[in-house]
Amino acid sequence: MAEFSLWRIAVPAFGPTVLNAVGQGAVLPVVALSALDLGASVGFAAFLVGVLGIGQFAGSLPAGALVVRIGERRALLVAALVSMVAWTAAMLIRTPWLLGLALLVAGLAGAVFSLARQSYVTEVVPVELRARALSTLGGVSRIGLFVGPFLGALAGHLWGISGAYGVGIAGSAAAAIVLLTAGEPRDLSDPVQPEHQPIKKVLWDNRRTFLTLGAGVFVIAVARAARTSLIPLWGEHLGLSAADTSIIFGITNGIEMLLFYPAGLVMDRLGRVWIAVPSTLLLGLGMLALPLSTAMIGVLAVGIFMAIGNGLGSGIVKTLGADASPPTLRAQFLGGWTFCAEFGSVIGPILISAITFIAPLAAASLALGALTITGTAWLARWVPHYDPRRTVEPQRVAAG
Repeated sequence: MAEFSLWRIAVPAFGPTVLNAVGQGAVLPVVALSALDLGASVGFAAFLVGVLGIGQFAGSLPAGALVVRIGERRALLVAALVSMVAWTAAMLIRTPWLLGLALLVAGLAGAVFSLARQSYVTEVVPVELRARALSTLGGVSRIGLFVGPFLGALAGHLWGISGAYGVGIAGSAAAAIVLLTAGEPRDLSDPVQPEHQPIKKVLWDNRRTFLTLGAGVFVIAVARAARTSLIPLWGEHLGLSAADTSIIFGITNGIEMLLFYPAGLVMDRLGRVWIAVPSTLLLGLGMLALPLSTAMIGVLAVGIFMAIGNGLGSGIVKTLGADASPPTLRAQFLGGWTFCAEFGSVIGPILISAITFIAPLAAASLALGALTITGTAWLARWVPHYDPRRTVEPQRVAAG
């Protein structure tokens, strides 16, 4: 086999992902505004912002079954087309409940899109480059989510809220066009024929992996979701304006985008644990330090600290899932793996709400920080066990 280069799969693997993310990034900032325009209450509008994530969570397991049944490429095309329909419906409908339904469908499609792309990259890329490839996949998605709001704002300025949804439609359509026109060089590796086993059986057979490594990934997802909730809430607690909070997020998002490839390089060269542990540790320490900040500069400093941790963790969840997945049962396994991560993303904000119901916000930040630090130790225990560098290298030595 000729030497593999990520450039050979750059367009078919990463192109649709960044285009789809651009569309999603354009829509997210206007969801609450469009709901309010349709007569929704403030509380219901805030709920609708999270419906997309609920859809991605609910679609995790069915996505694995769909990819096995119709294949990765067809699943991606279906997801892109369904996203187009969902964004079109969200633009045209005049009822808040129907807007929520459209967002739920878009989330389900997003789950299929993400899992199918991860499964393809895992299959076609050699294990020596796997972390870099999956970190890049996560990185280009973040780039799309970063660029999307700016394009949505421009379209919104020209055509109103409908313009932002138009960018969402265009992003999904462009992703579908790339999928149809870009060749995928599957000759780089022999495709593995998937086994058609029920997801329930795959999850049960791999229960030890999910209860050990999967528990660590759950904590990572909780920490990431908690971070995106704690920073604006603490900023509001200190009296920061919405513009100040947006500036903090803009700076931190920019830092994260610079770190995805170095993170993948470290994972491939040194091992997964050298990213899993430091990135989670930084997130935990940042949450412990957040209550100490008393002004915007302090919140920004803590935000940058956590952004470094989150940026270093780009692709870590996908990489660990790819490492642990059985080759012939990859899609079903990754469906369960994504379920663990998405469940953590849902639980994070819920934990903050539950704690702040009986204690100050600072207590929630400290509690989530302590949970994340505990998860760091758990990851240090289990990540090396599933690191392919710990299994491939001894085999090479024995063969030699």
